[in-house]
Amino acid sequence: MEIKSEWGRLKRVIMHRPGTEITYAMLAPKPFLFERPFNYSIADREHKNLQAVLEENGVHVDILEDLIVNTADKNSSFRKKLEDKILSLVNFYGTSESMENARRDLEKNIEYIDSLSLFQALIMEPSIDLKEYVTGIQYPRVYSNLPLANLYFMRDQQAVSSGVLIGNMKMQQRRRETDITSFVFKEILGAKLKRIENGFFEGGDFIPAGNFCLIGTGNRTNESGAIEAMNSGIFDFDRIVIISNPLYGFMDGHDLMVNMHLDTYFNIPAAGTVITSVELAKSAQATVYVKNTDGKYSGDSRTTLYEFMKGEGYNFIDLGISEQLSYSSNFLTVSDGKIIAIDSARVIEKLLAENVFDDITREHIVTDMRLRKGKMFPDRKEVYNSGIDVIKIDLSEITGGYGGAHCMTSAVDRA
Repeated sequence: MEIKSEWGRLKRVIMHRPGTEITYAMLAPKPFLFERPFNYSIADREHKNLQAVLEENGVHVDILEDLIVNTADKNSSFRKKLEDKILSLVNFYGTSESMENARRDLEKNIEYIDSLSLFQALIMEPSIDLKEYVTGIQYPRVYSNLPLANLYFMRDQQAVSSGVLIGNMKMQQRRRETDITSFVFKEILGAKLKRIENGFFEGGDFIPAGNFCLIGTGNRTNESGAIEAMNSGIFDFDRIVIISNPLYGFMDGHDLMVNMHLDTYFNIPAAGTVITSVELAKSAQATVYVKNTDGKYSGDSRTTLYEFMKGEGYNFIDLGISEQLSYSSNFLTVSDGKIIAIDSARVIEKLLAENVFDDITREHIVTDMRLRKGKMFPDRKEVYNSGIDVIKIDLSEITGGYGGAHCMTSAVDRA
């Protein structure tokens, strides 16, 4: 279980098939951090197709539900740990007597509950209110404290390099996701784990690149989290570059989540090639840290993301704002020079039709689309001339949660 570069041959990923928890986000997208609502049936097919494409390309795909349920059914020790997690998670409300009776019943009966039901409880975090009686019979009201609607973005809870770094997620809606993924990495996969304890750090801000790695800071990962990650012992690189995620100049500080993570505007499809918004990369301030002989890192120089990558000899494929805002950089590299990319033209058409953007941003998008005359990433000559092998798939519905193939996969191992 090791990842040294974004272009190493992808061997194994974990994905979570979104389920009932998505219903809540459909009813209130913004509070659940989604960009827009979407058709769940179509999104489910898109997610299954992404899995199929990965498997066709030799990648082992673990579905989170299957991983937990199958292990629980075969391993009594793991099953007991899963039961204990549920017992600590489920809350009862009511009189002291009703709560005590319900808790006692759950403790007595939990061994008879099937593993799939336990997994669903893990995702939904249920609470049962027993305060009300109707003609002498308890009338239960059931609440889901915070269903994990964003869990299918499996990239963000952790980063894998020389071990697994469990993040600390900034948004309250997502914080409990790391409890589940750390449980899986430790108890099922037997991984070496470290945790971010003080700052905030999310996996979408980590991109490994051979002898150096990049860590973005901004809306989700802060500087203290990036420094903590750098010194965790999980990232063993000669240099670590910490980047302040930028905005477009016309936005004047207005946040449209365009820079939520580093991988929302920057990615590496092959050794020596970068796909990014050059405008954003040029304005992204960066500090380069160098590993000393004692294994610790110290600040060495200040630059920009663009200048740093240029100095490393990388070629650039530039993304216009219409491409960047339709998740073009959120592709998944499966091997050196081969990527799974979103059909950006479908996505931007949907985003415009559903009036996702404010008027000023929309104007810039439409102008950019007019200039490129319908040629959207990845269907551009610059991509084909670069020699990159592109597998284009339709994720136009499921990207409504805000993220593409890169965000939806937790890369566990690369050759």
